[in-house]
Amino acid sequence: MNTYVILRRGGWRSPEDLQAAAERSTEVGDGEMSDDIRWIRSYVLEEGGGSVGTVCVYQASSPEAIREHASRADLPVDEIIPVLDTVLVRSDPETASH
Repeated sequence: MNTYVILRRGGWRSPEDLQAAAERSTEVGDGEMSDDIRWIRSYVLEEGGGSVGTVCVYQASSPEAIREHASRADLPVDEIIPVLDTVLVRSDPETASH
């Protein structure tokens, strides 16, 4: 599997909508497509006007598998970017600061 970053800009009207999307994503990824895709983490973006987007890190067999997962889970996909390498300076913080 390869690692990808997925941009989902302004995909949800509220954090509650995002939570419902996360549940669908987990159900499809872990239940239906576990051989092709793994959700690693997401960063929630403040998009203005109360809407939120995400930057998601996934491992997947291909960009097509990411698109199939998004279609089945009713998730937006604005861009899929392959990750070449990881430079870890610090672990992710427990909570994001504003």
